[in-house]
Amino acid sequence: MPLSIRTEDLRKVYTSAPAAATTAGAFAPSRPPAREKKSRKEKFEIVALAGLSLEVRPGEIFGLLGPNGAGKSTTVGILTTRIRPTGGRAWIGDNDVWKRPVFVKPLIGVVPQRPNLDFSLTVREILTFHGAYFGLPALERSRRAQGLLERFQLTDRADHLPRGFSGGMMQRVSIARAMMHDPEVLFLDEPSAGLDPQTRLLLWDIVREYNARGRTIVLTTHNMEEADDLCARVAIVDHGRIIALGTPADLKRSIPGGFVIRMQFHPRSPELLEKLARLPGVTETRPVGENGADLYADRGGPLVPLAVAAATQAGADISDVHISEPSLENLFLHHTGRSLRD
Repeated sequence: MPLSIRTEDLRKVYTSAPAAATTAGAFAPSRPPAREKKSRKEKFEIVALAGLSLEVRPGEIFGLLGPNGAGKSTTVGILTTRIRPTGGRAWIGDNDVWKRPVFVKPLIGVVPQRPNLDFSLTVREILTFHGAYFGLPALERSRRAQGLLERFQLTDRADHLPRGFSGGMMQRVSIARAMMHDPEVLFLDEPSAGLDPQTRLLLWDIVREYNARGRTIVLTTHNMEEADDLCARVAIVDHGRIIALGTPADLKRSIPGGFVIRMQFHPRSPELLEKLARLPGVTETRPVGENGADLYADRGGPLVPLAVAAATQAGADISDVHISEPSLENLFLHHTGRSLRD
């Protein structure tokens, strides 16, 4: 039976001193003033998760989207027993991750952002060693390894050391390794980052096949096409909180008007923004940066001449006009005003 995943008010605060303080310490006087000594002992907090609660349904492919530093990888780290939370709870099935980590580990497979392969082992040995770690008998390890080598198109490199492999090839080995013990839940942390289109499509096919066997899959991604194509539902995360949750189609429909016309012009005045907001079909206008504006509208191309004419009549010099169709990227921009890669 497929397993669900759940977090409740998940919090994580990292505590560290800035690099400058560490460097300065080497040159500090032997008897610093009391005020300086106290300053160096102060704790600096970075809030990675600020009460994140979500539920991944059994057997679904669930996507976590967000900019760098939003809390996606920290969430995956807590669910996979690698990062201890500051507060809140997390479950894999009925198992509390941090009360029963020994029971959780055989249930999950993890593919980290960066491959962490053992370069002293061949590809085949990497897979069979992983199977041995999870108690698979020798014949079963050999059978599964061969099947994964074939599925990931690695048979011709099976007896090679991975040192010197391309990034895409190392990623294939990492995912094959995570599947070796046939986990009920598979975590993929930005699995397609840096992959060529052919390898990316192969990965997507393998993820769909694994999910079709009743496995629950969680992936973090910056790739809007990947989230739209693979995920039954996605959560958009920013500053350690979920700011939007639903199916890709429902989330895209929630954008006011759907289309976004981004204009760059100078000068930008409140009167011009108000004039743009009154154009037929425009549902919302937002200032962007120092000299830009986003027009949320129910149409794209036909509205551009009207917007350009309005800006020109107001005495603005237009430097750029860009149209975006309804997308998860537009949804994120609508909620946060910044790119997923910020």
